[in-house]
Amino acid sequence: RNWEYDSTETTSLDDASGAGIIVDTRSGVLERIRAAERREVNETWISDAARFGHEWVSQDRLTRPLVRRDGKLVEASWEEALDHAAEGLRRIRERYGGQGFGLFSCSKSTNELNYLAGKFARQVMGSNNVDSCNRT
Repeated sequence: RNWEYDSTETTSLDDASGAGIIVDTRSGVLERIRAAERREVNETWISDAARFGHEWVSQDRLTRPLVRRDGKLVEASWEEALDHAAEGLRRIRERYGGQGFGLFSCSKSTNELNYLAGKFARQVMGSNNVDSCNRT
């Protein structure tokens, strides 16, 4: 029943063209992936990998963030986890400067996400150590 799905339009990570897809979930569980109409890229066609390669998505995934306390990973709130991560990045920047930080992004991410990752590295962390897997 189509009306029971929560549908989210996004970009496929399974092909290099950036095909438009619609991710359908029900009760928070991924049910199917369909083609979205993106005429300039894929019209309404998507690869088999995009359509069928999603079985791994819901298997044993974390649903709450973890932070390390006394050498052990424990559940935390999102606010606490983000504060913990920000403090770690702040310590690295203060101790080593920009050269103590590097960012490796993924060529399967969108151009916008990779742009923001590079901007974060350069403007927030003061580092030009940015690379991605499309060079390998």
